[in-house]
Amino acid sequence: MSSESVSGGVGSKRPLVITLAVIGVVFIILAILFFSGVGLGPLNSVGHTGKVNHGSHGVRGGISAVIGVLAFAGAWFANRRSR
Repeated sequence: MSSESVSGGVGSKRPLVITLAVIGVVFIILAILFFSGVGLGPLNSVGHTGKVNHGSHGVRGGISAVIGVLAFAGAWFANRRSR
């Protein structure tokens, strides 16, 4: 028997796990910034229509947190399934 890795084995899931973990970290950081009220330049104007833009930091922070947690859960699940 050879010691070469088989295509579709454990190692093929590693880039997916790393990518999902990085996406999770980025979105959690964005959520923290939105919740703290830091001005994020171009991201501050996303979702605003006209001059009504009060109170949307909490919504965007919540959505960012949910996406971050889902990305972490996906990374954990993909890593768990690959064993």
